[in-house]
Amino acid sequence: METVITANNIAEVLASPVPVLIDFWATWCGPCRVLSPTVDEVAKELDGKAVVAKCNVDDCDEIAMQYGIRNIPTLLFFKDGQLADRTVGVVSKQEIVDRLQKLM
Repeated sequence: METVITANNIAEVLASPVPVLIDFWATWCGPCRVLSPTVDEVAKELDGKAVVAKCNVDDCDEIAMQYGIRNIPTLLFFKDGQLADRTVGVVSKQEIVDRLQKLM
């Protein structure tokens, strides 16, 4: 299950004991719409083993600026609340799963 990131819950999400993936996206972004179903599949496959969250950059511009998001889609991977990895652009499901598994 995916979590929607807001300024009110990001600290709680990042405090998770399991790895966290945040997908930075926007409704007007074509590549984001291509990547979204893949992120949804990863969320289902790794339910309980990782937290998968989405952050709409139009709704959370301060969070996007905090993490230096300049291009979307961008995936940020966190372990123990710390940024551990990132990808920019459309990536494969296997690449996302592999990056998360390295953090487990």
